[in-house]
Amino acid sequence: MKIGILTSGGDCPGLNAVIRGFAKYVYNQIPKAEIIGISDGYGGLINGEAHTLKESDFSGILNVGGTILGTSRQPYKLMTQEDQNGQSKLDLMKKNYKKLGLDLLVTLGGAGTHKTAALLSQNGCNVIGLPKTIDNDIWGTDVTFGFHTAVDIDTECIDRIHTTAASHGRTMLVEIMGNKVGWLTLYAGIAGGADIILLPEFPFDPDDVVKTVRKRIDNGKAFNIIAIAEGAITKAESKMKKQEKLEKRGGDVTLTSALARYIEKEAGVETRTVVPGHLQRGGNPSPYDRLLSTEMGSFAGKLVEEGKFGTTVAVVNNKITSNYLIDIAGKTKYIPKDHQMIGVARSIGISFGDGEKYEKN
Repeated sequence: MKIGILTSGGDCPGLNAVIRGFAKYVYNQIPKAEIIGISDGYGGLINGEAHTLKESDFSGILNVGGTILGTSRQPYKLMTQEDQNGQSKLDLMKKNYKKLGLDLLVTLGGAGTHKTAALLSQNGCNVIGLPKTIDNDIWGTDVTFGFHTAVDIDTECIDRIHTTAASHGRTMLVEIMGNKVGWLTLYAGIAGGADIILLPEFPFDPDDVVKTVRKRIDNGKAFNIIAIAEGAITKAESKMKKQEKLEKRGGDVTLTSALARYIEKEAGVETRTVVPGHLQRGGNPSPYDRLLSTEMGSFAGKLVEEGKFGTTVAVVNNKITSNYLIDIAGKTKYIPKDHQMIGVARSIGISFGDGEKYEKN
């Protein structure tokens, strides 16, 4: 059996741990299996860039960040577009899947990766997916590997911001990754003791944010911590098109920067913005993610052994299971209004800038 494996999309803590967990299961449980490493994500499959991996290649990578296979982004919307020769990227991937003699392909990635995996599955390739993203936005799984490590990193960032905010009496805005969903901002914001949390799922009113800042100052709190997702939007912006939003913010100015200036002007407080950026995706996976990644990788090996293709690994109610790719591809797991952690946050006085209060059940 020849098994191709690739990592696609943005890098993420835990990729190597999953690769290792999968490989160790295969080498220990599936006789005569051969693992083919495909370089730089779907780009490697498109270009036929692959090499056989030895068992020793998977040693010493459990706690190493990044990916030994390399990764890249290949937009899903371009997969079926034909070039001047009448071939699409999908055609080339199918061609190289056969040329490499693969019996199946294992893909580690996020939402876009899963959509392409489903496309390959529908076009005659045996595929098994693994859910990777610090955004935790893949449908059908309670958690993705890499998420908890990123929560740890962002929580430490907010912890450190607390000391300088308190020392100088400043309002600090920490911009956390999450363009479409706010899971990372929500969890790190609560764990880091943020006073205000702003999420893509909950459009906010800047005046409500200013009101919260002023109220804290009136209550003797000299500083404020605001955890804001990079994809957060105001209530006014939620009704606008992308270009309108950019023009309202002032061109390339981020919402975080625009909000900081507005708070400073309206509340009369000194503000600063902090953007951890790619630090959130880098570094070694936490012990939790090493365990989760090993468990997920091993389970993917079991799916291979059982011939359960067209599936992706998932965690549901603390149990490792699988979903069909066709059922979850293209769907996004947003934070619901009634999510338990939203209620927890509101109950302890954290504001989401939407004017809503905690409601007791």
